[in-house]
Amino acid sequence: MHQTHTISLAVATLLSAWSAGRPRTQGGDACALLTAAQVSAALGTTVEAGKPLVASNPKSCGWAPPGGPKIDGRKVIVQLSTPKSFDASKTPMNGIEKTPLTGVGDDAIYITTPGFGTGLNVRKGNSAFQVRVGGFKPDKEKEIEKTLALEILKKL
Repeated sequence: MHQTHTISLAVATLLSAWSAGRPRTQGGDACALLTAAQVSAALGTTVEAGKPLVASNPKSCGWAPPGGPKIDGRKVIVQLSTPKSFDASKTPMNGIEKTPLTGVGDDAIYITTPGFGTGLNVRKGNSAFQVRVGGFKPDKEKEIEKTLALEILKKL
């Protein structure tokens, strides 16, 4: 029970640090970074236009098939961040696997949290973001996250 609480606290801290600060990416509009066509091609299924996860916060955006996201369904989430939050996300945490990725942005790292899956955190210059894919086996999710991150980087 203590380990579950520790992991939950670590995830909450990481997410809080990740979303803190004002991103400089595309004026802070995560939905402007990918098109529905790009996400559809990456997921292998048609998705609707990206929508902010919270209507008043354009720093996060989700894409899902018509009818909305399903728990185990195919979907993509992009969360904008800051270089400072990116650096904080690299701090080792017990129970959370962090794997560097080369060739994507100035710095990139996969972060795998038990029960929450994997996200790809990327920094390029003064911009940072996370891409999370759902609905696939972990290795496939990582592959799609990398593909989408490379598309996002073309707009930075």
